[in-house]
Amino acid sequence: MGDEVYRRLVLHLSSLGMGYPAAEELEEILKENFTPLEAKVALALPTKIAPLEIVTVNEIAQEIDLPQEELAKILEDLSSRGLLYSGKTKEGKKGYALQQMGYGFPQSFFWKGEKSPYTQRMAQLFYKYRKARDLNYEVYGTTKTKNYRYIPTKEAIDHVHDTHAVLPFDQMEEVIQKAKVVAVANCSCRVQAEILGRRRCNHDMEVCIKFDELAEYVINRGLAREITKEEALEIIKKCEEAGLVHMVDNAQEDIKHTCNCCSCCCWSVGTIKRRRIPRDVLIATYFTRETDKELCAGCGQCVDICPVDAITMESEFPVVDNEWCIGCGLCLRPCSTSAAILKRKTPSIPPKDFEELHKKILEERLEHIHSEHHSSNPNTQEEK
Repeated sequence: MGDEVYRRLVLHLSSLGMGYPAAEELEEILKENFTPLEAKVALALPTKIAPLEIVTVNEIAQEIDLPQEELAKILEDLSSRGLLYSGKTKEGKKGYALQQMGYGFPQSFFWKGEKSPYTQRMAQLFYKYRKARDLNYEVYGTTKTKNYRYIPTKEAIDHVHDTHAVLPFDQMEEVIQKAKVVAVANCSCRVQAEILGRRRCNHDMEVCIKFDELAEYVINRGLAREITKEEALEIIKKCEEAGLVHMVDNAQEDIKHTCNCCSCCCWSVGTIKRRRIPRDVLIATYFTRETDKELCAGCGQCVDICPVDAITMESEFPVVDNEWCIGCGLCLRPCSTSAAILKRKTPSIPPKDFEELHKKILEERLEHIHSEHHSSNPNTQEEK
């Protein structure tokens, strides 16, 4: 099979809804983790499905010429190494799925927080991959529907200008209470930054919270530990006190995870702070900050706490750049006069649930790939 199977796997993974942009650097990562036979097995798994949507060994066996017992052993081994997602169907049968960006690979290498020669090698390879391709833009910026959104702090939600604008899915407490299983892992962004010697913050590592099927997977694979809802709420509280931003799946229901992001290491908040990708191209935001001039004391503390540098002082008054404000609500914490308030930025709301969210993203991703292919193929260009 040689290198050909890896090149095919690169293209296969690039066609996922939350796909991996094709590059030689990705091929190098795959060669380090998959044998040629394992790569062939990965090619037998479907791509036109949502993250965490599993198919049974029986179904996979239809796509590959391998004895089913051998196939099942390879699939389970890949899952145990964090290279495939696994779970149970409604009928209780074991199922598997390709990891999708943001839901396992490469995060599964770093969720445990280990600093070993292997994780160091993976961190180096993924850094090289990011440098070769603008992953943040290509993965998150090319579809109209955004994969993630920010949820404001509890304190900010309590002071939203129009309380009728606050819905249950706007509150972290509601997200946690609706979960059946909860787990906490290390922040893969901070772990990678520390391994590479690039960490520029002192925030806690163990703040990446997983829910339900994703929680069960990371617990079973030893990538995270199970926690109670009370423990999860305490983590959320401490993250808010530390100035971290809540990022969740851009859905109303069935949310799978919450990242608590810093601007030092994390891909989303840090990218916006450095103005590398416009906010609305990268992520969904539903609130923005406003200021009551009559109440404002002009102390400037909101400028210092803003994680994306979206507030500046002009004539002793804070001015918010609404093109970059992410509506996280952190700036309300130091405001002793209650002059800082949140207001709903848009009347739109997130997709109904995780399944609907990723159905939209997959449709838009395929349209983007088709459009890109059309524009790059000279045989499809109209004569001028």
